[in-house]
Amino acid sequence: MKILILATAYFPYVGGAEVAVKEITKRLGHQFEMITVRLKKADAAEEQVGNIKVYRLGFGLGRIDKYFFPFRAARLANKLHQQNHYDVVWSIMASWSGFAALFFCKKNSPVKFLLTLQEGDDLRVPVRKSLIVHHWFKQIFTAADYIQCISSYLADWAKKMGATCPIEVVPNGVNQISDFRFKILDFKQELGVSADDKVILTTSRLVKKNGIEDLIGAIKLLVTSYQLPVTLVICGDGSESEKLKVKGNKLGIADKVKFIGFVKPEELPKFYAAADVFCRPSLSEGLGNSFLEAMAAGAPVVATPVGGIPDFLQDGKTGWFCRVNDPASIAEKIKYILDEQNKHKVTEVINNAKQMVLEKYSWDGIAAQMANIFKTLK
Repeated sequence: MKILILATAYFPYVGGAEVAVKEITKRLGHQFEMITVRLKKADAAEEQVGNIKVYRLGFGLGRIDKYFFPFRAARLANKLHQQNHYDVVWSIMASWSGFAALFFCKKNSPVKFLLTLQEGDDLRVPVRKSLIVHHWFKQIFTAADYIQCISSYLADWAKKMGATCPIEVVPNGVNQISDFRFKILDFKQELGVSADDKVILTTSRLVKKNGIEDLIGAIKLLVTSYQLPVTLVICGDGSESEKLKVKGNKLGIADKVKFIGFVKPEELPKFYAAADVFCRPSLSEGLGNSFLEAMAAGAPVVATPVGGIPDFLQDGKTGWFCRVNDPASIAEKIKYILDEQNKHKVTEVINNAKQMVLEKYSWDGIAAQMANIFKTLK
């Protein structure tokens, strides 16, 4: 099959959606081409990335290029289709790329439209942003021939948006983290963490929806109220970076909060291995690959019961739930995990989580499910 992928970002820009496309396409024998946004001027306008021929549109102007992407991408897709005769157009998420797919399919009705929902932000946001063209936005869902969602939460959203086509939940997968040995004490020293401190790890974009401000508040409680030796290690960057640093300073725990910045995916296993607890108290979440990666690495996980997280986290079985926007609840769950009296239960939960990820979230299994979807669309 010949499949055209439409996406607003792709490698070298790495997020859950980008990783999913890469891992799935490299396991399938189809011919893949992609049209995406040229986010920076240095990005090649055309190149081969793994199993995908990538075309980038724009002038490296970021958001401005995204606004024009649906029209420019649909035009280029029409041109490429005359040469390649695509069987499927595959839109990654329902925003700019969804509009591009909609415009393309209106002119090329024999081509099947596969929509993948990977949205992790508040689902009210794309609807609010598209009030002027809300009718068109809903058409993305009603025009799709098949919708693949990474969580049941997103599947419910698709139904609410009027989708009548088959909807299937196929989550993102996780690369199994091989057991490896390195000197954790040396690594903690490298991070500026005291040898006696427990490492509370979070990996995320530093944006409001990931609840990092609440997590910093929980660290304050753990250090002052519970007098526990803990250090929060934050991997990632984003628009709230400076605000979060100010928060740590105001609470008087700047020395207990380490901002690492962006970490390459291949470097993350070291951080997971060094973590005594992984926590991200999200306000919204499409699925949350970081939680699954932490589970695969054997780190106990604390999360909020929002979005797609309940698909894989069962409270007290594969992790622990804390309340949303509640530093005290976060601190309470972390304290429970660190309490030696609960060691047996914590070990049981860690093992349950690792087994679940191994059985349900391997990329080979995910790719096989996607292969069946493409076969259905043939």
